[in-house]
Order: sequence, then structure tokens, then C-alpha cells
Amino acid sequence: SCSSMQSTAMVHGSIQLHLLLIYCCIPKVTSFHYRDSSSSTLSSNPSTLSNTNSSSNNMSDKISDIFSDINVSGFPDDALPDHQKYEHPLVQRYATKEMSSIFSPAMKFTTWRKLWLALATAEQELGLDISNEQLQQMKDQLYNIDFEKANEYESKFRHDVMGHVHAFGDVAPLAMPIIHLGATSCYVGDNTDIIQLKEALKLVQRKLVQTLEILKTFAEKYADLPTLGFTHYQPAQLTTVGKRCTLWMQDLLLDYERVTYELEHLPMRGVKGTTGTQATFLELFDGDHEKVKQLNSKVC
Repeated sequence: SCSSMQSTAMVHGSIQLHLLLIYCCIPKVTSFHYRDSSSSTLSSNPSTLSNTNSSSNNMSDKISDIFSDINVSGFPDDALPDHQKYEHPLVQRYATKEMSSIFSPAMKFTTWRKLWLALATAEQELGLDISNEQLQQMKDQLYNIDFEKANEYESKFRHDVMGHVHAFGDVAPLAMPIIHLGATSCYVGDNTDIIQLKEALKLVQRKLVQTLEILKTFAEKYADLPTLGFTHYQPAQLTTVGKRCTLWMQDLLLDYERVTYELEHLPMRGVKGTTGTQATFLELFDGDHEKVKQLNSKVC
């Protein structure tokens, strides 16, 4: 119907306004606040955004010190400088540097390596024959990626993950036998997608908070400035500019609450083996189901 088409157009227009405000108008965020899920106020404590899965792990699930100082949310500024931007025509036109970095090859493939290191570390803790030297070599080479060599291997094996497994093995030869041990491509692919989505949502959340702060100042400044309201595509009753601004803020606040909910409930894929049955890990751990469960808990 005509009314439903109008409603759909208004929704699309609202979404476009939100994206315009968040991605095009807001500069790089240097400070921000989070909403504390236990209250109705914004909080400056980033711990409120921690992965909910981690709270269910007891101390026995804590991964060893060799992985404890790894930043899983990014990479050093000087690492892989030619691969820190996601390439796409729309990215060149619209995306911020921060968002492009999150989905860049540098972020993607260093996260693959971190996931391989996390897997091998947990497997060692659960009794597999993996040495500290192997783990240390993997850790030392997290950001040393030869993309040309990875592409050569991918052409040879016709498999993107195997291409990067062998490129990693070239610079960490001691660890080559245990890189990706028991895992499937989805282990690095899907979990990395989730990590990137979570980091992107955090960025959107921060910019939503900053946008709301800017609009709050605007609304207070023009709280008493008269203007005509607007409804059904025509002028309506008198209101104020500040009041109208609070309605825009209400939409953005709903967006903020939804983004926060997704951040607090976004699960990792976990360590599920080649077909999701974890059969490969059952074989590695000689049929010990409890160790397979612990592996999943330790890594994800």
C-alpha cells in the first residue's frame, strides 16, 4: 500500500541519516563512554564490553602466559603497513580509516595467526606434544606475513587457509607440524569474522556515544527556538529545534542499546573440528570428551 511504502522510505531515510552522522561527520574518537548494562547510565568502564563467554570460564580454563599478552583486537601500528586498509570502492568513498583497518588484510590474517597460537597453546596445556619453543616461534612471527608467498601457496594448494598455514610455517618452521592442528578452515575464518564484527560494533558504539553528546549540546542550545514540526510529509504543530533534536537522539539511543546488546551476546564459533563434530580433536585426545570441551572453553 501507499502508506506502507511511505513508512519503508522513512525507515530507510532514518538509517541513512544515522550512517551519515556516524561515519561521515564524526572525527576519530579519542575518548568515549559505555553504557553499564547494570544501570541506565553511560559508563567509562570498557570492561562492561568484555566477552560474556569469558565470565563462564573458571580459573582452570585460563590460557597460559605465552598467550596472555597478545592483543586479539588489533595489530601494532607499524605492522604490515601496506595491508592495513580494506580495499573496496565503497570503502575508498565512505569508510573511516578506523573501520577500514578493522577489515583490512593485516587485521584478518594476523588474527588467523593469533587463533592458531591460541589453539596450539591450549592443546599443549591439555597434554599434546607441543613444545614451548614451537609456541614462542609462532608468537614471534605473528606480524611477519609474506602475502606474496601466501598467494603462491594458495595457487598451489587452491586453498586460502592452507596458503597462510604454509606461509606461517616458512617463518616458524619448528611450529609447522602443529599449526592448525585438528582445526577446520572455519576455525580461523568464522572466528576472525566474529572478532572483526565485534571490533566494528565497538567502533560504531563509540561513535554513537560521541554523536549523542554532540546532539545533546545542540538540543540544549536550541531548546527554546521555535520551529514547525513535520509529519506525513507536511508541516505540523509548533515545537522547538531542541525538541526535534531529542527525537533524533532517541533513535540513535535505540541503535546504541541494540549495538550494546549484540556486543554482550555475540558468541565465538569455538573449536568445532572439520565438520562441526569435533571428531578430529577427539582423536587427538584419545577419545577424552572432557578435554575436547576444555579446549573449546580455553580458546573461545
